[in-house]
Amino acid sequence: MPILDALYFALHVLSAVVWVGGMFFAWMVLRPTAAQQLEPPARLMLWRGVFARFFPWVWVTVVALPVTGYLMLFGRFGGMGNAPLYVHLMNGLGTLMILIYLHVNFAPFKRLRQEVAAQNWPEAGKQLAQIRVLVGVNLLLGLAVIAIATGGRSFLAG
Repeated sequence: MPILDALYFALHVLSAVVWVGGMFFAWMVLRPTAAQQLEPPARLMLWRGVFARFFPWVWVTVVALPVTGYLMLFGRFGGMGNAPLYVHLMNGLGTLMILIYLHVNFAPFKRLRQEVAAQNWPEAGKQLAQIRVLVGVNLLLGLAVIAIATGGRSFLAG
């Protein structure tokens, strides 16, 4: 089943690129530009729209990453018991990332949408600040997972 392994791997990597790349762009490029050029009402409406378009893609990745990851895990190692340390680290950090995303989506993003709709800019700003911190944490975790995925076989093969 080498074709299936290649398909799982490609879907896994593409999903990681979409999610982590989107967070990198949002954090490093869009956030500072929006903060510099837009007043709070326009900035908050922009972020509501950005998240509304990005989060459906994140939903695809939070399904695709564990599905393809576990298919590869069981296909290559026969289960968690035979998996090397780097696979366990990717699994744990990826699970943490998914949990953080679920919190962001169902708590501060939900409140951000409500507060923007009510034009309650100070409260919407608080929600955006919470999202910013959690996306920053997830970005760091995502970059760590990528480093582990690409270098883990060499450095953490135990």
